[in-house]
Amino acid sequence: MYQWKRFEFFEEKSGGGKICTIPAEITGKIECCSSGRGRIILGCNDGTVSFLDRAFKLTYTFQAHTSSVLFLQHLKQKNSLVTIGEDEQASPQLSPLCLKVFDLDKMQPEGSSMTSPVCIQILRIFTNQFPEAKITSFLVHEDAPPILLISIGLETGFIYCIKGDIARERITRFRLQVEASLENTLSPITGLGYRVEGKALQLFAVCPTSVSLFNLHEQPPKRQTLDQIGCNLNAVAMSDHLELIIGRPEAVYFYEVDGRGPCWAFEGEKRFLGWFRGYLLCVIADPRSNKNTFNVYDLKNRLIAHSMVIGEVLHMLCEWGNIILIMNDRKVLCLGEKDMESKLDMLFKKNLYPTAVNLVQSQQADAAATAEVLRKYGDHLYGQQDYKGAMSQYIHTIGYLEPSYVIQKFLDTQRIDNLTNYLEELHERGQASKDHTTLLLNCYTKLKHVEKLNKFMKGEDEVSERKFDVETAIRVCRTAGYHEHAMYVAKKAEKHEWYLKILLEDLGRYQEALQYISSLEPSQAGVTIKDYGKILIEHKPTETIEILMKLCTDTRESNRTTSNGTYLSLLPSPMDFINIFVHSSQSLMLFLENYVTRVKDSPAQLEIHNTLLELYLSNDLSFPSISQENGVDSHDAYVDSSREVNNGSMKESKKKSGVESQDNEKQRNRQERFQKGLALLNSAWTSDMEHPLYDLDLAIILCEMNAFKDGLLFLYEKMKLYKEVIACYMQAHDHEGLIQCCKKLGDSTQGGDPSLFADLLKYFGELGEDCSKEVKEILTYIERDDVLPPIVVLQTLSKNPCLTLSVVKDYIARKLEQESKLIEDDRMSIEKYQEDTASMRKEIHELKSNAKIFQLSKCTACTFTLDLPAVHFMCMHSFHLRCLGDNEKECPECAPEYRLVLETKRNLEVNAKEQDQFFKQVKSSKDGFSVIADYFGKGIVSKTSIVPEESLQTGSS
Repeated sequence: MYQWKRFEFFEEKSGGGKICTIPAEITGKIECCSSGRGRIILGCNDGTVSFLDRAFKLTYTFQAHTSSVLFLQHLKQKNSLVTIGEDEQASPQLSPLCLKVFDLDKMQPEGSSMTSPVCIQILRIFTNQFPEAKITSFLVHEDAPPILLISIGLETGFIYCIKGDIARERITRFRLQVEASLENTLSPITGLGYRVEGKALQLFAVCPTSVSLFNLHEQPPKRQTLDQIGCNLNAVAMSDHLELIIGRPEAVYFYEVDGRGPCWAFEGEKRFLGWFRGYLLCVIADPRSNKNTFNVYDLKNRLIAHSMVIGEVLHMLCEWGNIILIMNDRKVLCLGEKDMESKLDMLFKKNLYPTAVNLVQSQQADAAATAEVLRKYGDHLYGQQDYKGAMSQYIHTIGYLEPSYVIQKFLDTQRIDNLTNYLEELHERGQASKDHTTLLLNCYTKLKHVEKLNKFMKGEDEVSERKFDVETAIRVCRTAGYHEHAMYVAKKAEKHEWYLKILLEDLGRYQEALQYISSLEPSQAGVTIKDYGKILIEHKPTETIEILMKLCTDTRESNRTTSNGTYLSLLPSPMDFINIFVHSSQSLMLFLENYVTRVKDSPAQLEIHNTLLELYLSNDLSFPSISQENGVDSHDAYVDSSREVNNGSMKESKKKSGVESQDNEKQRNRQERFQKGLALLNSAWTSDMEHPLYDLDLAIILCEMNAFKDGLLFLYEKMKLYKEVIACYMQAHDHEGLIQCCKKLGDSTQGGDPSLFADLLKYFGELGEDCSKEVKEILTYIERDDVLPPIVVLQTLSKNPCLTLSVVKDYIARKLEQESKLIEDDRMSIEKYQEDTASMRKEIHELKSNAKIFQLSKCTACTFTLDLPAVHFMCMHSFHLRCLGDNEKECPECAPEYRLVLETKRNLEVNAKEQDQFFKQVKSSKDGFSVIADYFGKGIVSKTSIVPEESLQTGSS
């Protein structure tokens, strides 16, 4: 123990720098003391109990006993005071010693002679069953207020126990006996201590010759001897861990429930023993100098926290976080512990860093303060070039010290092993960042620690998976060439994009990449193939297209039908992957063709057809198979230099033939694509469809840009743009096709447009070459459908100087004959209408000038003989007046027919006001003049009426 270092971790705390003393108002000798609730309580031999505040000033004093206060204890759970003292004897048979309980929260009423708390109970300690003896020790345990357990140690080796509600005197008494070490020798109780573990209550009892333990939860309490040595008075204490401490001249002993524990050899007589915040307090007597030494021991760190020479000590207690010693000369010594910073500064100045570390850990300092001490210790070791020891300290600061502080110190190549250990611990505790992962992996790769790298990257437990940033680890391993490690981590962490990036870009293992994609969930496979599809299409087009077909059609589920539009809408669209075919148009065409063949009603059908049309009709679609078929093998391409000179002309001719064959193959493939394009145009716009399944404007533009005549003709015909159709034939100078097209599209019986023949005749009239055969054939259809008047035909054909009159001779003759016949028919009709008109005028004249004789003798309605009154109509019908009823102004027989004529006339007049309908009939009719004549003939447009000038202007416009 003499080798223990001494420090001054405590300092005297005296008010205002003055020496504290017991107040002069306390005149009696201090027999006992206690503390609690911020007060010190003193019991004197004059029976008084005094209360002192923190400045050791007297608060108040009251008379607790008549003669002397021997023992007292301030309770912690309840503000009560338990005392043992001498009072006046009521009778000679009764002992003057009694126990009192004071309620410190209740004071005597005003008007009393002195301020004193209320005494709530007085108990006689000794009775007939409990003989009187000298009391040597006293201890109170607060079980559950108001239940108390009071233990009183006697000089005879007995312990009197009183348990219960003392205030109500609901108590039980029992006695415990400590056996004497020798017969007929008294073994006084020098110390007591309670130990509570859960519901078990135990009592330590110390004699000069033994240490015993009573289990109070058993009835009767069972005694257990822990040791055959003991101690004197005041040399007993209890630690924070409920260990019994006894002091003997040779050592200080610690006891647990199972016996003696640690022993510390502190020489000297132990006058007083105490425990304060983990420190052992000892007042040791030096017989040589008659001086006492007060030591504060830090047993855990094996140091003396304070040591000083003092006089004779009467009492030792703790309050306000200080150690209080009451001396024999009534002085009070108050010692307080210095703050942690001051204690550490003392240790740092002496480079006692291990002691500082132990100190902060033993006193349960906060983690940040502990880390700071460890950092300083590490800096000290680093300065001593003890890099391994320094790193061991820095590792304990993880979580509080910035890692970069440590990393910068160990970046040197010679200390990379220490840095590796630190970085490993960072990851183990989950404190590593991406940069730390990068640095650790670089350390592994630089040191070639493949085993450590395997353990770090391929840890099987789930915890290890979260020790590092996955992407950082993959990136570093990939850069260092550890592709397998990077792939392992990527696969385990489901970083599919990284796994494929390494397979494709670094290793070129395309088939393995395709297998990996096939094993993924459809959604994940779709995402990865969008990112890396370009590379896969370039090297493995067939296999990549198969995967795409599975994703877009989900052929793995046989119970699904491709005609289910709702289900198809949940699958990826082929247009989602179109960007991966940016450099492989041929593969895109094959992919879309396969998809269209398998899926008939895709939601993306319009976009797919548009893309296919663009591929079919483009001029520069590249075919990789051509270069493979016509390419020259590397072995065949090797030719000796001498042979190149001799056979130069032969090579040139072969090169030309190769180019020609390549052009022919390209042209053939283009024609095949045109045929596919035409088939697509037809299949995606059938006769029962109102609109095509592709963008019509885009299709027309593609056909025009790539000179795809068949496609244009089909689209114009479906759109009923017949004039554009024949314009295509005219532009191609295809006379035979032009005539056949007009036959098909100009047939009015099939819903065609006969006016196409007029355009066709105009084309040949302005052609400027001999086309007699074509004109004759056209005139046949013009004559059949009466498309143009003969005069217009002659004027149109007269513009072509290569045509003779013989071309139209027969046509003109037939038309003249037809016209003559029509003229004769019209002349005969005119004569007939003239005769009818003259007859009508004569009848009207007779009606106006001559009398009309009615000779009917019967009523037209009832066929009975006609009698008066009767009514005769100009239509020669006669009726009884009674048969006409109320309708006397029109003939019942002729009225319906007349009304029908009037209604028809009114309707015609209404229709005449609808100019749009009139002009529409004129325009759609073959002979517009006949329509106008019909309107005049019905007397609709001949009727004159006064119309406002604005209306006339509007109509004329």
